[in-house]
Amino acid sequence: MLNTISLLIIFISAPAVFSVLFFFTAPYGRHFRAGWGPSVTARMGWFIMESPAFLVIGIMVFTSGRPISPLTLLLLGLWEIHYLYRSCVFPFLIHGTGKRFPVVLILFAFIFNSLNGYANGYYLSLTPSLTDGSFIQGLRVCVGIALFIGGFVTHIWSDRALRRLRKPGEVSYKIPTGGLFDYVANPNYFGEITEWCGWAIATWSLPGLGFALFTIANLVPRAWSNRKWYIATFPDYPRGRKSVIPFVF
Repeated sequence: MLNTISLLIIFISAPAVFSVLFFFTAPYGRHFRAGWGPSVTARMGWFIMESPAFLVIGIMVFTSGRPISPLTLLLLGLWEIHYLYRSCVFPFLIHGTGKRFPVVLILFAFIFNSLNGYANGYYLSLTPSLTDGSFIQGLRVCVGIALFIGGFVTHIWSDRALRRLRKPGEVSYKIPTGGLFDYVANPNYFGEITEWCGWAIATWSLPGLGFALFTIANLVPRAWSNRKWYIATFPDYPRGRKSVIPFVF
């Protein structure tokens, strides 16, 4: 029952979040603004809201009492590496200790990540092999894993490039250049979208599909808002750059 409820919430949230975020930019990062209630430091916010995704899926898989295949362990490992970075590494690499994160957004993300981790963990625990041994199924899994790894590397590289724009002590924003930044304003979001589309392909599951759709719904409007912000803030910002998908959007 909880698995069904989790899936329904994930699939219903995706179009709702997509619609809302094109009109109301989520107030964190460069878009933080007062009027959203209590807030905590950005570092604490990222850690709290991303931790459930790291913990819940592992608990689901290892307490299921079912056999765990090497492929399941591989996919679980990829998931955990991503969320170990998001919850325990990325927050402490953020420049500046004064950045804030609204508690209301943290609460929403905490609940979503808990349900998402549960749904994907439930699926992984029920599916020992994820393939029927056929060439097509094996190829699908390989393509999905390759996309996940490629997206994760892109995500990490983009975050690092953004941090390196600032010298120690600087807090102002600058125009990033080089690599995918010459094509899109937010290659870090492009990388994350690629990751979870790869996950959906590799697992070939409703939880995987739901999470990929939610990631797109959450990050595409955010990328669009970021590009608008760059254009409004920097008169010399390259107008030809897309928001998140090279040559498309």
